[in-house]
Amino acid sequence: MTALSLAAVLAESARRHPDTVAVVDGASRITYAELWLEARCHAAALTELGVRPGDRIALFAPNVADFPRVYYAALAAGAVVVPVHLLLTPAEAGYVLRDSGVTLVVCHTALLALGAAAATLAGVEVVTVGPAAPGSDLRRLEDIGDGLAPLPSYRTRSAEDPAVVLYTSGTTGTAKGALLTHLNLVMNATVNAFDANEARASDVVLGCLPLFHSFGQTVAMNGTFRVGATLVLLSRFSGPAALDLMVRERVDVFHGVPTMYIALLEAARNREVLPSLRLCISGGAALPTTVLERFNTAFRTTIYEGYGLSETSPTATTNQPWSGTRAGSVGHPVWGVEVEIARAELADRIELLGVGELGEIVIRGHNVFAGYLGRPEATEEAIVDGWFRSGDLGRKDADGFVFIVDRKKEIVIRGGFNVYPREVEEVLARHPAVGQVAVVGVPDARHGEEICAVVVPDSTAGPVPTEAELVDWARGHLGRHKYPRIVRYVDSLPLGPSLKVRKRELRESMRQEMAVDRADQG
Repeated sequence: MTALSLAAVLAESARRHPDTVAVVDGASRITYAELWLEARCHAAALTELGVRPGDRIALFAPNVADFPRVYYAALAAGAVVVPVHLLLTPAEAGYVLRDSGVTLVVCHTALLALGAAAATLAGVEVVTVGPAAPGSDLRRLEDIGDGLAPLPSYRTRSAEDPAVVLYTSGTTGTAKGALLTHLNLVMNATVNAFDANEARASDVVLGCLPLFHSFGQTVAMNGTFRVGATLVLLSRFSGPAALDLMVRERVDVFHGVPTMYIALLEAARNREVLPSLRLCISGGAALPTTVLERFNTAFRTTIYEGYGLSETSPTATTNQPWSGTRAGSVGHPVWGVEVEIARAELADRIELLGVGELGEIVIRGHNVFAGYLGRPEATEEAIVDGWFRSGDLGRKDADGFVFIVDRKKEIVIRGGFNVYPREVEEVLARHPAVGQVAVVGVPDARHGEEICAVVVPDSTAGPVPTEAELVDWARGHLGRHKYPRIVRYVDSLPLGPSLKVRKRELRESMRQEMAVDRADQG
C-alpha cells in the first residue's frame, strides 16, 4: 500500500508556513498552524462520535473558515468528505445523503434548515459547526472536541482510497457520486499550484467559488493551501463586493466562472481603483472570447482559461504560462494527463482522431476518478480502454491547443445540420446590447429543432434592439443554418450552484413558452 492523504496538503503547509495567514474570513485571520490545529481538534471530535477511517461524512457549509476546518478534519480522521451543494432542495440533498451512505452530517448553523431537513429525510445524525444556533438542541462539533486532545496527525490512508465524493450536477439525469481518490486530489492541487499556474506562497487568492464545487475546492482552496498562500473567503459573490474585498485585501489571484467575470466587468465601470491581478483562471463553462478580451484590457491582466469535470478532479487542460494563451482555447493538458479527440459515435472502444478533426474529448491520467459510487455500469460506460469519455465535443490544433465545441447532448440539429450552441453564443456575445446569452434548441415541426437565443441585455449599452432586429443582426454574422430564428429577452439566466447556466432548465422553459405561443396562435 502506498500511503497518501489529502490532509497532507494542510499539514505540510502548517510545517513550512506556520505563521502565514492561510484563511481570511471577514475580520478573522487564521494562520496555517492555527487551521491545522483546529482541524485536528475537530478530527478528535469526529473520532469521539464514532467516525472511523472510510466512513463518509456529509458537509453543509458556505464559504467560511468552518468549511476547510471540517473538510480537513474529516480527512485527518480518515473519513471521506461528501460536500453538499447548497442550492439543492431538502429532498435533493436527502437523496445525496442516502445515495452516498453517509454516517454523519456536519452542518454549519447558517444552513441548519437545509441540513437538518435533509438529514431527517435520510435518517442520519446531525452535528453543527459554527456559531451556536439559538434554540437548537443539536450538539456542536466544537463542544464535543472541547477537552479532547487533538489528533497528533492524520490517519493513514492509501493513495487509491476515496477522499471525496462529488455529486455531479444532475443536469442530464439523476445525480451520481464521483469517487475522487487521495492521489487524484493531491496531484491535481499540486499540478495546478506549481506547474499549470506557477503559484507563489506570497499570492493572495479570492475564494469566491463555492467550496463544495470541484473548481473552488481543488483549484482555489487545495491549490492555495498546497503552495502555502492566503485564501480570502467571500461567502456570497457579487461584482461590487468582490472588487471591494480584492482591493482591501490586495488579492492578486482570481479564480472564477464566466458569469463572475461578466459581473466584475460590470462592477468595474466608473471605478478608479481596481485590484492588481497577477493571475486569473477561468473554468466551469465556456468563457466568451469577447469577455476575455474586455477583461484583460480593463484589468490589465491575462485570463488563463481551463477545462475539467468533477470526474477529472477537476483540471484536465488549461492555458499555461509556458505555452501562452490562445483565445477560444482551453489550452494544453496539465502535467501527467493526456487529452485526445476520439470518434464520438463509438461507444465500446476508443479510436483517436487527428489534428483538427471533431470528436469527443477523452482524458486519462492521475486526475481521472475511481468511478461512480454504487454504479458499475455507469462507470464502465464512462471509462473505456483506460480513457474517460467526457461527453464534450472538441478538437486539437497543430500546436496541441484544445478547443471545446460543445456538449454532445446540447447540439441542436436543425434540418439535418448540426449547430453548436457555443459557436452561436460566441457571435451573439459580440453584439454591444448583449450582456449574457445562452442558446438552446426548441422543437420545430418543419426543421425538427429551431435555434433559440435567450439574452440578458446590457442595459448600459444604449437602446436594446427588438428581438427581430437581433435576429437580423445574427443573420449577417452566422451561416444560414446557424443563426437563431427565435430570440427571447430575460432578466437573468437560470444558474446552478456552481454558477453555470442550467441549459436543461432553460431549454424546457423555452419549449413550454413556444408551446403556449403556438396554442395562442391556433
